[in-house]
Amino acid sequence: MNKPYTPHKPNQEPRWIKPVLLVIALGFLLIFIFIPLITIFSQALRSGASVYFRIFREPDIFAAIRLTLITALICVPLNTIFGVMLAWAITKFNFRFKNVLVTLIEVPFAISPVIAGLLFIFLFGSFGWFGSWLMAHNIKIVFAVPGIIIATAFVTFPFVARELIPLMEEMGKDDEEAALTLGANGLQTFLKITLPNIKWGLLYGVVLTNARAMGEFGAVAVVSGVIRGITTTMPLYIEILYNEYQFSAAFAVASLLTLLALVTLVVKTIIEHFINVSRKQNHEY
Repeated sequence: MNKPYTPHKPNQEPRWIKPVLLVIALGFLLIFIFIPLITIFSQALRSGASVYFRIFREPDIFAAIRLTLITALICVPLNTIFGVMLAWAITKFNFRFKNVLVTLIEVPFAISPVIAGLLFIFLFGSFGWFGSWLMAHNIKIVFAVPGIIIATAFVTFPFVARELIPLMEEMGKDDEEAALTLGANGLQTFLKITLPNIKWGLLYGVVLTNARAMGEFGAVAVVSGVIRGITTTMPLYIEILYNEYQFSAAFAVASLLTLLALVTLVVKTIIEHFINVSRKQNHEY
């Protein structure tokens, strides 16, 4: 007598796999994220809240915070504009060496930030390619604020373009071409058609650019000369304070930079949510 057919069941995971993986993941988060965060803020507040806030009124620390914010305020808008223009050119037009241009966008990620800093030393330093001309015209870039801004702009410029290029390729050209056919000019087409569709991707790229601009260390350390109170950003000044055994001050500045990073992470998560919602709505239509 033939046995009744029973469908083959795939091999199920052992019951212990899931809890073990959860324990490993939580242990990793605890060791590498939560404990360092707790340590930063506990050490920063170790001497009390009054000492903590008094630290930020010290001239050199205030100068480091100000320079970090100025650098971000300059680099983020510039790279936003550049990223939008670059993404527009790559996705809306066909031209020779287009693939080369797409590849060049990845250069800041492919090379070490320290190497990028050395590149600007060789270009704008006193013995660099443009060093003699700059010295003759009393223009100082290396070991000054302009060098910090240039180095930061270099390491942060790909973020906006990298976020927008796949998004704009997915959009296609039909909506823009329809708007141009109906009489809209290029600016009107961008503001009314393109920008609403890429706004969340654009904001995501801006947030990443800002996070990298405030936290950049390697390239800035090379071109800044680490002149206290003049060319020291927050990451650089944290190292100075720690090497001088001023642990309370070092952790206080580190806590401020950590708070900025956490705010950036929250904003990034919110934007990712809206990006996913927007993509679902587009697929539904």
